[in-house]
Amino acid sequence: MLPWRKDASPYHVWLSEIMLQQTRIEAVIPYYARFLKELPTVEARAACEDEKLMKLWEGLGYYSRARNLKKAALMVVKDYDGRFPETFEDLKKLPGVGDYTAGAIASISFGKPSPAVDGNVLRVLSRLLMLEDDVLKPETKKGVQALLESVYPTGEEAALFTQGLMELGEVVCLPNTAPLCGACPWKGLCLANENGRENDFPVRSPKKARRVENRLILLAEKNGRYALRKRPETGLLAGLWEFPNILIPEGINDYETTVKQNNFTYESISPCTDAKHLFTHVEWRMKGIRLNGAAAKGDYVWCTPEEILRDYAVPSAFRAYLKEITKSIE
Repeated sequence: MLPWRKDASPYHVWLSEIMLQQTRIEAVIPYYARFLKELPTVEARAACEDEKLMKLWEGLGYYSRARNLKKAALMVVKDYDGRFPETFEDLKKLPGVGDYTAGAIASISFGKPSPAVDGNVLRVLSRLLMLEDDVLKPETKKGVQALLESVYPTGEEAALFTQGLMELGEVVCLPNTAPLCGACPWKGLCLANENGRENDFPVRSPKKARRVENRLILLAEKNGRYALRKRPETGLLAGLWEFPNILIPEGINDYETTVKQNNFTYESISPCTDAKHLFTHVEWRMKGIRLNGAAAKGDYVWCTPEEILRDYAVPSAFRAYLKEITKSIE
């Protein structure tokens, strides 16, 4: 049994559903356990310092989720005396809680007839009913939600129905591969299966190609310490720590001049790891440069590899460069 299925308290359901957004179940399980150990209550979450929160979240991605967890926890403590609101409408007032998460908490924790419609549920209903509508369009999701609302049970059955739909999409009615129709309890009702069209659904419009950015990553080192800087408080990877990096035009190979133009000096320079990282709308193609005996003008902190691992939330986009500087202590 998945760990968040063992406790239907709203704090646990909320945490698990936020973590599961855009993230595989296998990746979430250790983070979920660690969060509950460190922050076992909504009051503890509200009181958690931002740097600790980001360090706990490090590597899970989509960091705005962590910031909204803090905002929502503060709101629950301040406006609701530490008790989660029970209705779909009030739950949606919490930062970071949309229709899906509000429906999950309302139905699983409070037995309300509130559907939780995500990609898994849309896929199941699209195949069951052979829906020709584009599931990426908001009106399609609203239509499926309204359809479910008309038949949703209440009480314990609401929780079981929500979890059953989730599990059906997670382990049987699979994405990007052939669904396991032989194991599906709705096989005899599914129109797509009846017509041999399981792989035609759900219908999706083509995704736009990601924008490509070429970045020069600087491992600037002096006396065993490496330069880090904090990203702006808004935008991509907001408020996290990163190795200095420079956006460079395609075809630029004069890295020494580029480094000097960005106010770095050094005793020696050498290439290191190249890497790639995919965000939702942008792809970073990264070339690593090691600067030994470095100095720089700017708002940097200089830390040992041990300090970086212990104290600073560095996003997984820089995982290859964290590995590069921590080889000596692994």
